[in-house]
Amino acid sequence: MIRSMTGFGTADGVVGTARISVELRTVNHRFFSPSLKLPSALSRWEGEVREALRKRIARGHVTVSARVERAAVLGAAIDEVRFAAYATQLKALRDANALGGDVDVATVLRLPDVVRVGADDDMPEDGADALVAIVDEAATALTTMREREGARLATVVLERLAIVDTAVARIAARAPERVIAQRDRLLENVAKLATGVALDEARIAQEIAILADRLDVGEEIDRFRTHIAAFGETLREGAGEAVGKRLGFLLQEMLREANTTGSKANDAEIQRDVIAIKEELERIREQVENIE
Repeated sequence: MIRSMTGFGTADGVVGTARISVELRTVNHRFFSPSLKLPSALSRWEGEVREALRKRIARGHVTVSARVERAAVLGAAIDEVRFAAYATQLKALRDANALGGDVDVATVLRLPDVVRVGADDDMPEDGADALVAIVDEAATALTTMREREGARLATVVLERLAIVDTAVARIAARAPERVIAQRDRLLENVAKLATGVALDEARIAQEIAILADRLDVGEEIDRFRTHIAAFGETLREGAGEAVGKRLGFLLQEMLREANTTGSKANDAEIQRDVIAIKEELERIREQVENIE
C-alpha cells in the first residue's frame, strides 16, 4: 500500500519492573532519518531501537521518545550532595537579592534529580527485546496511520493525474491540425511573395517536411502516455519500499516531455494545455513529496 511519511503511533509495555511508553512521530524526509530521545535508563539500547525502526520505515524523519514509569517508590533515594548544592545556591540567591522567606525542604526536594525513584541500573540486561517489542508495536500503529493517509494521498494524486492525461489527449488531437494549419500558412505566404515567379515545388515540399518534423510532438506524446501509465500503475500497486522515489522520477520525466512539447508547440491551444499540465504536475509533486 501507498504510505504517507506523516504519522503518529504509541505503545506501552513493561521492561523489567518499569512500565515504558513509546511515542513515534514521522514527517517527510528524502531518507530514513531517526531522532531518538530515550531516557538514560534506556539509552544503552538505542542501537537496537534504531535498527528495529529501520526495518519498518523506509523513508521519513522519525522522532522517538520514551517515558519510564517505575512501579513503586519504595526504592526512592535522596541525592544528598545535590540537595545540599541546591540549598546553598537558593540561600545565596535569596541573600544576594535581599529576598525574604526560608529555603524549606519541600522546595529543594521538588528540584530536578534530587529524588531518584529506582536507578538506571535496575533495568534487566536482556531488556532490549522487551523494549524493541514495544517500539515495534508503536511502529505498527504508526504504519496503520501512514497507510490511511497514503490512501487519501493516492486518491488525490490519481484525480490530478487524470487531468494531466486529458490535457495530453487534447494535445495529441490538436497536433495534426496544427501541422496542417502551419503548412497552409506557409503555402499562402509563399504564394503571396512569389507572385509571377516560378516556384520550385520540390523545395517547397522539402520545407514543408522540415516544418512538419520540427512541429511533430508525436514522440513526446507517446512517452508522456507511457510515463502516465507507469505512474498510475506504481501508485495503485504501491509495490516496493521506494515508491515515492520512483513517482518523483516519473514526475521529472513528465515535466521534461511537457517542456519539450511546449517548446515545439507554436500553437496557442497547445501552449494553454502545456501550462495546465505543468500546474497539475506541480500539485502532484507537492503530494508525492510526502509519499514513502
